[in-house]
Amino acid sequence: MPDIPDWLQWPAFAASLIGAWWVGSRSAGRRNVGFWILMLSNVLWALWGWSSGAWALVTLQACLAITNIRGSIKAER
Repeated sequence: MPDIPDWLQWPAFAASLIGAWWVGSRSAGRRNVGFWILMLSNVLWALWGWSSGAWALVTLQACLAITNIRGSIKAER
């Protein structure tokens, strides 16, 4: 995998915070947007972690994505 620049951490950081904020909204539409922003943050962190050899971070992001998907499915019910 090509080297991912260190600055990728900052958009990943911002997406994590913004996504978490929106997931806590009372509006279903905003919660949905927050879910997708969190999924984007998982991808960005995993890309950076893969490039940096931070395997625990990559594994954490995969587990968090699964948790987010599970929560989304349960919220639909």
